[in-house]
Amino acid sequence: MAKLIEQAERYEEMVEFMEKVVKIVDSEELTVEERNLLSVAYKNVIGARRASWRIISSIDQKKKSRGNEDHVKLIKDYRARNETELSKIYDGSYV
Repeated sequence: MAKLIEQAERYEEMVEFMEKVVKIVDSEELTVEERNLLSVAYKNVIGARRASWRIISSIDQKKKSRGNEDHVKLIKDYRARNETELSKIYDGSYV
């Protein structure tokens, strides 16, 4: 199932599925393939959020230099939301 989800590029769902696999396996070690699938899932979820953060930060800098404070406030709020999502992923409370 994880391979199918990966091919569909639905990495958030892949993380959810692989987390279930981890809970099922529990005391046993994950296979190399399972570890790789888990890694791919998280790498893509985190990578997308980090790319978003970089883009948002760049736009924030441009708006600040132009003095558009209304847009800057909206951008900061959205960046904070993105940072919260990243923190949840890093803390393992994403799923």
